Amino acid sequence: MKVRSSVFASFILIFEVIGVALFLRGFFPVPVKSSFSSKSKLSDQPAEPLTGGSHNSSRPPQPLFKRVVLMLVDALREDFVFGPNGRKYMPYTRHLVERGSTHSFVAKARAPTVTMPRIKALTTGSIPGFIDVVMNLNSPALLEDNLIWQAKTAGKRIVFYGDDTWVRLFPKHFMEYDGTTSFFVSDYTEVDNNVTRHLDSTLKRDDWDILILHYLGLDHIGHVSGPYSSPIQPKLLEMDDILKKIHGSLISKEAEGSLPYLLVLCGDHGMSETGSHGGSSEPEVNTPLVLLSPAFRRKVGMEQPGVVEQVDLTPTLALGLGLPISQNSVGRVIPGVLEESPLRDQLRFLHLNGHQLSCLLRDSIPEHEKVSGFEQFRVAEKSHGSWVKLYLEGNTSEVLTNMGKKVLKQYLEALAAMSSALSKQLGKYDMYSMIAGMLLVVLLLAMPEALSGAAEVDLPVLPALLSLPFYLLCLLLASVHVLVCTSAESSCYFCSLSWGLVFAAVAFSSAMFCILVSMATSRLLFTNPADLSSGSEWALSELDVLLLAGTAGHTFSLAASSFVEEEHQTWYFLLNTLCLAVFQDVCRKYFRERSTSGDEEEHLLPSKDCHPSVHPQAEVCSERWLALATPPLTLACCRLLRSLNQTGVQWAHLPDMGHWLNSSEHKMVLSLLAALSLTLIYFLIQRRCSWVSKIALALGLLGVYSYRAAVGNVLFPWQHAGRNVSKGTVEARFVYVFVLGILFTGTKDLLRSQIITADARLKSRGLWEIYSGLVLLVSLLFRAHNLPVLCCCLLIQTLMAQFIWKKLHYDAAQTTIMHYWFGQAFFYFQGNSNNIGTVDISVGFVGLESYVEAPAIFLTALSTYAGPLLWACHLICYLSSETDRSPVAVGHGCYCLALLRSVPAAAYIVLVTVLRYHLFIWSVFSPKLLYESMHTLLTAGVCLFFSTMEQSHSSSKS
Repeated sequence: MKVRSSVFASFILIFEVIGVALFLRGFFPVPVKSSFSSKSKLSDQPAEPLTGGSHNSSRPPQPLFKRVVLMLVDALREDFVFGPNGRKYMPYTRHLVERGSTHSFVAKARAPTVTMPRIKALTTGSIPGFIDVVMNLNSPALLEDNLIWQAKTAGKRIVFYGDDTWVRLFPKHFMEYDGTTSFFVSDYTEVDNNVTRHLDSTLKRDDWDILILHYLGLDHIGHVSGPYSSPIQPKLLEMDDILKKIHGSLISKEAEGSLPYLLVLCGDHGMSETGSHGGSSEPEVNTPLVLLSPAFRRKVGMEQPGVVEQVDLTPTLALGLGLPISQNSVGRVIPGVLEESPLRDQLRFLHLNGHQLSCLLRDSIPEHEKVSGFEQFRVAEKSHGSWVKLYLEGNTSEVLTNMGKKVLKQYLEALAAMSSALSKQLGKYDMYSMIAGMLLVVLLLAMPEALSGAAEVDLPVLPALLSLPFYLLCLLLASVHVLVCTSAESSCYFCSLSWGLVFAAVAFSSAMFCILVSMATSRLLFTNPADLSSGSEWALSELDVLLLAGTAGHTFSLAASSFVEEEHQTWYFLLNTLCLAVFQDVCRKYFRERSTSGDEEEHLLPSKDCHPSVHPQAEVCSERWLALATPPLTLACCRLLRSLNQTGVQWAHLPDMGHWLNSSEHKMVLSLLAALSLTLIYFLIQRRCSWVSKIALALGLLGVYSYRAAVGNVLFPWQHAGRNVSKGTVEARFVYVFVLGILFTGTKDLLRSQIITADARLKSRGLWEIYSGLVLLVSLLFRAHNLPVLCCCLLIQTLMAQFIWKKLHYDAAQTTIMHYWFGQAFFYFQGNSNNIGTVDISVGFVGLESYVEAPAIFLTALSTYAGPLLWACHLICYLSSETDRSPVAVGHGCYCLALLRSVPAAAYIVLVTVLRYHLFIWSVFSPKLLYESMHTLLTAGVCLFFSTMEQSHSSSKS
């Protein structure tokens, strides 16, 4: 059966997309949701348990608090309050924690530690999914049952000031509000003043029941300068003064006989050692939770804060305000809040919380009866009914008290077990769907046929369908399906499909596999033996073996979680090994082959007699030693860059050279290093540019240094130490002008070479000018201590292109894989990791005075992926300029390398994600994974383009 190549390729890509969808369907757990579409109501609450009685109370419990103030400080780490510096950072708060009527806890947030998912967790009590990381940029209205909706429905008057994410999540819920954007991280003054300016007038009024304040300045400081920078202490002191003002106002309005107030101080997430957040490290997930109320006992000294889940605040506030608990809440009420209430009320509150969790457990887990907490709750409920019966009969003996305490303990154990079971439900995967999606990756075996130059592909459909392996494979897959669907404890997506549809999919998959095996077998059987014996196509050099084994080995190393956490170590090892292999090739070229044959020596190292005017002996000698020095120099640069930024998980907290350079006492050293790096960047990048671009590049790099001096990172020689730090907006925009000018000049030259005149030199110059404009933009976005990373990147590119790739005649596929390896390593040299918390979002606002979404996203992405993208762009410039001189070879077995990087991006993403799934769920949102998909498409295009060019060149020669 003959099929057009384009149709066959489209067919494969469609099923690759289906494979991705199936895998993601199984990878992302089904969220824990109640089966009821409506929200909880007071009338739906269960009656108080009563054993052997004709009537029991169904009245809602009395609220514990009259009004609640929720003060949420974004990125407030627990050590800022409870740590050794707590008395210095927040003295009044620390005094209340030690001597006031408070309860203090370390609240554990769940990854992803991003603001919008944390707000959803605080208001719904559920654990948001990781798709909320993407939705954090444009938060939609929250339709799920939540505390804010319940309060509004109950007639509570809610006032909000702060992060406008709340306004988008809860439109028309607030009686009064004023939202401020959370994305302009360069502002950490006005963003909090806009909240505090409403405070005095609001605290004087009595027309509100719930006041929510969300302060963003601390989070912005962390993103810009880190958790140990000088602005941290003044900002925390400011937050402490605000808490003192609120607390004093609430005390002054406290009236005899009325319900007490509740003041809550908390953080939505913490802050990593670099000032960012998003991952699951201890500083990011540990947040302080301080509850202040005259209803609590006064402390007599500092106590070790207890540990609770962040979602536990939701049922606590709901019961404290006399509201129903949100249906999808997996939290449990904090017992300390109830300890001053009568024992009957305490049991009633715990019963309501247990009833809500048991209903959610019943809706979410088919085998809910087997969950230990479910049965414990039933036992506690019966004991509770017996206690209520004795209580109503007027029994006041000590037996009743002891019995009540026992029931209380049973309830707490049942709540803990049910909450834990519901939280673990998020870690369960539909492995059946994941494996089915992985099997579709087998279609990659057909990519050589789909990408071949033939117009049609011959598919052996009929022989495959009539073969014995086809029927055996159908039987095997059908048996596996029946076995999985009849023995699995949790339902799978495929098990919910009709049997006819499933068996049709089984037959189709078996047929496709047999067809691909038949095609591969026929290719091997009918290959010309002469081609194989000659070694012209399949002879692999030592470097080819290293590149193949290294790239494939890295992919399969991701099956271990430690290799994902510390992936940078893999790339550092591969890069060092590559340098040694290249050094071996250089030695073989200039020494070993020179001593074996005089003829080869004349061919490899032309003497002065052969080409006296082109290759003088001195030039050849210097070229030889520079080529020999390039691999060791590359190794030295990489070793220095490794110590510049600690990354990964295990050792990310350790001090590095970047911390040393960014300290205030070493600012002069950082200034000299930045100036030297910018100077070297100019000399390395200006060689292929026009005079106009050279001048623009020089002025632009001077503007980069001026920008860093304006924001206080480096010093001018004439700058005074006490100079006020500005935002550097003017200096950054000055650089943007030159970036646009260089990009315009390069684009003009490139278009002229393609449209007006076929000038190869003009085309090459246009590409390199565009590349230089990109380098200038990256130098503006990089932190001052990371400028040596950019400098070393350009230095290695220059040396490798001049003395290695060109002189050793490496082909396009080898050069492509080398660029890929260097790009991956430089991703980590920048200080990035597989954790989204290492993304530096402050660079998205360089030169901006307010939050503008499009440029902020572009600049952040460009800075994050700068290293890999610079190497990818250099690959295009280098191969294009070399092809203009002579076609770049793709032969001797490197077709395998080209194929390795020519797989569809979606399939590569599936493969990498499959091997990462058992780590932390957030690793699928690794910033590096997005780069890998883009780099796959780019390198696939490069390999195919130059492969086609080589085929055209060979045809013209023949």
